[in-house]
Amino acid sequence: MIWAQELRRKMSSLTGTEKPKQERIKVPNNLSHKVRRMSPVEAARFDPVKAAEEAIQKLSEKFEGWMTSEVACLKQANKSAQDSDFTEETYDALFRCAHDIKGQADTLGFPLVGRVASNLTLLLVAAKMQATFPKKIISQHVDAICAMISEDARDETNKLGTALVTRLEEASRPLTQLVDADVPDS
Repeated sequence: MIWAQELRRKMSSLTGTEKPKQERIKVPNNLSHKVRRMSPVEAARFDPVKAAEEAIQKLSEKFEGWMTSEVACLKQANKSAQDSDFTEETYDALFRCAHDIKGQADTLGFPLVGRVASNLTLLLVAAKMQATFPKKIISQHVDAICAMISEDARDETNKLGTALVTRLEEASRPLTQLVDADVPDS
């Protein structure tokens, strides 16, 4: 939410307008023309939940590889950001990698990693708002994500991983609560 507000403010300042101009595009809904219709007999035997579970099972073999690739991106982005003292470009790359992991972690079977990545994105937004980048704690978040993937710490059943996430959230709370406080109640 705060990231979108910050983006709107930035766009407004660049264009000199209060609200960015928006264009609505109505996309025709013709999906039904692209899907093969099943006969009543086929439809009676088809279980969409089972089909989805089978598809996810086939894909799950690739999940760890995808997560490893995302973590490699995060590590490189963090190194670049740390080396350049968080320029706009390196900050954006680091935020994007952390945000991607945050969004994909649950689906790929790593909810603890998702919690760390979520906290890292909050920390990065708060750091940018304050124009101060706590390099050490940012790196600790990245290192925690790397360690959790390496040690296959997926969920709350991993006590060490859970303790690590909790400690990182506590350590970054002085900054992340600034973001939480800036978000209006919905």
